[in-house]
Amino acid sequence: MSAPLAIEPAKGIRICGPCAAFDDEDAAQFCDLSEEESACDKEEWSETPDGAEEAPDGTKDTPVEEQRGNTHGPAPPAQVTAPPAEVTAPPAQVTAPPALAATPALPPWTCGRDGEVKLRLSESGPASAPPLTVHELFLRAVERFGDCTALAWKVGERWEKLAYREYYRRCRTVAKAFLKLGLERYHGVGILGFNSPEWFMADIGAILAGGFAVGIYTTNSPEACQYVAENCQANILVVENHKQLQKILQVRDKLPNLKAVIQYKEALKEKQPNLFTWAELMEMGRDEPDGPLDGIIASQKPNQCCTLIYTSGTTGQPKGVMLSHDNLTWTAFATRETVRLQEADVFPEIVISYLPLSHIAAQMIDIWLTMRVGGAAYFAQPDALKGSLGNTLREVRPTAFMGVPRVWEKMQEAMKAAGAKSSAVRRKVAVWAKGVGLHANMSRMQGNGAISRRPLNYRLARKLVFGKVRKALGLDRCTKCYTGAAPISKETLEFFLSLDIPVYELYGMSESTGPHTISLPEAFRLTSCGKVMQGCQSKIANPDSEGIGEICFWGRHVFMGYLNMVEKTEEALDSEGWLHSGDLGKHDEQDFLFITGRIKELIITAGGENIPPVPIEDAVKEAMPLISNAMLIGDKRKFLSMLLTVKCQVNADTGAPEDELTPEAVDLCRKMGSSADRVSEIAGGKDRVVYSAIQKAIDCVNERATSNAQRIQKWAVLGCDFSIPGGELGPTMKLKRPAVMSLYKGQIEAFYKEAASDNAAPPS
Repeated sequence: MSAPLAIEPAKGIRICGPCAAFDDEDAAQFCDLSEEESACDKEEWSETPDGAEEAPDGTKDTPVEEQRGNTHGPAPPAQVTAPPAEVTAPPAQVTAPPALAATPALPPWTCGRDGEVKLRLSESGPASAPPLTVHELFLRAVERFGDCTALAWKVGERWEKLAYREYYRRCRTVAKAFLKLGLERYHGVGILGFNSPEWFMADIGAILAGGFAVGIYTTNSPEACQYVAENCQANILVVENHKQLQKILQVRDKLPNLKAVIQYKEALKEKQPNLFTWAELMEMGRDEPDGPLDGIIASQKPNQCCTLIYTSGTTGQPKGVMLSHDNLTWTAFATRETVRLQEADVFPEIVISYLPLSHIAAQMIDIWLTMRVGGAAYFAQPDALKGSLGNTLREVRPTAFMGVPRVWEKMQEAMKAAGAKSSAVRRKVAVWAKGVGLHANMSRMQGNGAISRRPLNYRLARKLVFGKVRKALGLDRCTKCYTGAAPISKETLEFFLSLDIPVYELYGMSESTGPHTISLPEAFRLTSCGKVMQGCQSKIANPDSEGIGEICFWGRHVFMGYLNMVEKTEEALDSEGWLHSGDLGKHDEQDFLFITGRIKELIITAGGENIPPVPIEDAVKEAMPLISNAMLIGDKRKFLSMLLTVKCQVNADTGAPEDELTPEAVDLCRKMGSSADRVSEIAGGKDRVVYSAIQKAIDCVNERATSNAQRIQKWAVLGCDFSIPGGELGPTMKLKRPAVMSLYKGQIEAFYKEAASDNAAPPS
């Protein structure tokens, strides 16, 4: 029987205070005018829904004012007992890590796996908070929130839960098993699979054992997996299932540092040397002594590397972004202070883990921020982005939700399609309510005090429409809806704003441990990424006459360097320690940051004019809603051209685009006078009605161009939308411009075979 867990509070530590597609029937609830009210309907204008709502299991959610002292959080859809303890407890006392060497000799960056860096500490404010290791952060969570739910996952129709105390025990067991398998200090543990408790435990276990936690994108090819495993000198690889295992087995002989592979889902189809199940891994670590692990933990320093985030490699081989303990723990602290997340003994925060954990944004939100506040991460199903996320949202009803732009766009498309099928009366009510909502929220954004008076029409719109929209989406108790990782259109932001669901933008990089600027309910602007996070600094390097220049970061969230890449690190970090983002942007008079493009994406025409492509691409998509993706071309060319794709259905199993148009796209075609139902009926100039409408939209964009060089002269609609499987989009849905240039080289060259003509539309 396990001994009780005894924890010695860490000495000298203080924390400063201050998509998925939805079923049409579900989405149609946003126009349901029944008398039923949601919690959101009952609240006045406030950031936290305060009405009691009946959960799916029949329990009542406690209003915020009554939740103080409730350390278990809102009841999940089904109550089950926590899994039994299965590992031995750690010793009563764990030696605190040694103090950082107080020497100016420490460099600001390093590319060495065992290197240390000088932290960017300040004398006061958030940046003065004492550094913590990951282990210290975890101990504090267990001490304060030990019995609170940390993780929840679905088994059949039931939600299994794991409390922080048991979560910590299991991470230690994993760490001890990794050491037994031969994990060496500063070597990688690669994790290849969808989000799960095992993913979290493998990540934290690797860090506690003195290795590097290394997420690998599930979409990686065997060769891409090999590159990451070689670069981090992985001793252990953790894979989700047989499909991911096959990638590793194909390259296993080329990985001399690899000592073991663990599969955490599905039964092994064949037994091979040094291939283990997750159950075998846990059994291996259960009876291992604590001494060796405790010695490693005691030797760890906050300014040493513990995690590697590999860039998506859109412009070359992926780079291993070295993040220190302090990068993770301080960024979690600073983000919490900025966003004002509640701690579990006040109001338990709940998030849904579904975004790729190989990306720092998902790790920061799902693992480190929740740990900092004692929140709970509920795991979505592996097919979340193929359709099941909507169900999970409605079951879990998170208090905070992060979605990449494509997730919000999918919600928007589904609701528009459902709304189009509603009765004329419901459509009129919805249009009226959205007008009220957009006006109210725009007034609020501008700081207009009139909104605080909660006019009757706004309250009526909330009762009839807004509350039902939130409930239908599962966002009825969500006070923090965020978007990031890629640009989002103004049209999508306004759509949700009109439904009283402000979607706040944030901005950052893997190299800044995630967030750098964040929008807040009381401080946001459409298309702005917000203001700099507490304890950090921004500057615009070499601004032009409009104030546009390269965005640079400073703070304790700035990474240590790229593993084994001195030249690349020197390109990213200047002599003063500023991180150069490669993004172009400007601040307005109130210090809101606006992104205008990327330096490497900047098009320099044959005439020498510098043109940022993103604003022009966004303008075309806004002018013609039928367009799904647009890519501007013209670097070293005499004029600009553009590749376009139209909105189509996506295969739920593979994520590949299909030929059928989305319902929204079909509806748009009908309004134009086209009978097209498929992409193939439009691409290549087949549908002159659609091509004429696109040309009119491009003409409108061209009329607003600041010079002739910024006018789109030629364009074409491709026969297939951009996608991750197709290679045009990266794992976070960012456009991979070099890949598109290569894939569609023939079409692009056809634009420039003849001199630009007055007729911009390509020949049929």
